[in-house]
Amino acid sequence: MYLFLCNLSMLDIGFSSISTPKLLANLWVQSRVISLGGCMSQVFFYHFLGSTECLLYTVMAYDRYVAICHPLRYLIIMNWRVCAILAAGTWITSSFHATILTSLTFTLPYCGHNVIDYYFCDIFPVVKLACADTYVIETVSFTNIGMVPMTCFLLILMSYIRIIYTILKMNSAEGRRKAASTCASHLTVVTLFFGPCALIYTQPQLSKVLVTPVQIFGSVVTPMLNPVIYTLRNKEVKGALRKLSGGQMTAR
Repeated sequence: MYLFLCNLSMLDIGFSSISTPKLLANLWVQSRVISLGGCMSQVFFYHFLGSTECLLYTVMAYDRYVAICHPLRYLIIMNWRVCAILAAGTWITSSFHATILTSLTFTLPYCGHNVIDYYFCDIFPVVKLACADTYVIETVSFTNIGMVPMTCFLLILMSYIRIIYTILKMNSAEGRRKAASTCASHLTVVTLFFGPCALIYTQPQLSKVLVTPVQIFGSVVTPMLNPVIYTLRNKEVKGALRKLSGGQMTAR
């Protein structure tokens, strides 16, 4: 679990750094210019880190599934080698995903105006500036971007259906409480990750109004909330905070 949380922390730092520094710089100096290289970097890292985080949540759901449904075999199934392969697989798979999308986006000819109608460079706002047929890139992008989170969401849903079934079969109320508590943090961050996406794509009439605030929420607020959520649910961290506060009171 801590290996996956370490990866999640790195993703949160990276994801919040894709557009936030440039956004703050634009607001500070009142300049909205971005270089071609900077624009390409935003497109690549947005889809690279976003896809990695999506896959990582799926791996973490599988980890919770094994811990609750197969507790006696947990250390055998989720050994360090398996965990390392799963964690590395999320990064490697997402790098291919992002490379394909970025390459298709910036191999198009751009001969019109260079004003992007968005607060950072993303595929669809950038592709609107192309002076060629964009059917292929739009189809591939929509398919890839839709398939990755949908597949991950379904796998997470399947894991939690099995987890809930196992929890309901437990005879001990304390066991059910501990099992549910184990999944609470992961369910919260998954909701924060998939919730805004579902809101945009299931309510198209609200998309133009919500898309920018929701993107800012996902890029700035969610990465800040994830450490807080896992910290407040972690017994070791809460115990350390109690000891720290107790030591401070004694020192006074």
